[in-house]
Amino acid sequence: MSDIETLRRILATNRTIAVVGLSADWFRPSYFAAKYMQEHGYRIVPVNPKYPEILGERCYASLLDIPEKVDMVDVFRRTEDVLPIARQAIEIGAKTLWQQLGVVNLEADRLAREAGLDSVMDRCVKIEHARLFGGLNWAGVNTRVISAKRPRWLAY
Repeated sequence: MSDIETLRRILATNRTIAVVGLSADWFRPSYFAAKYMQEHGYRIVPVNPKYPEILGERCYASLLDIPEKVDMVDVFRRTEDVLPIARQAIEIGAKTLWQQLGVVNLEADRLAREAGLDSVMDRCVKIEHARLFGGLNWAGVNTRVISAKRPRWLAY
């Protein structure tokens, strides 16, 4: 799904994000995206068996090990690794499977949709949040969103 209203709904309602493949290296895209989302009020749950903790949050080896409810599964893994992750996302009751930029697994997308999950492919959660909620347009970036509405974060 890539229409603006769907992306807006997903980002507004999915507040707990399990980031599969999150790296503890500050220069990696997964770290940068997760840190941005954490700083914007999202709960980040790292999923990477190599680390005990990332971004001040306990790290889990698998989605199945997470003891709390997860809304979104954000995948920073190779395309061929996504299908088992999609199966686990369905098993834990996630609402959304999000495949990051460059990650397009059509079988995982189909499986997630058939199970009732929203599915996003080849998009960055951080870029989409900044584009739709974060004022990216104020920096001169063409966000392809035209609106006379004042952003909610500016309303006071």
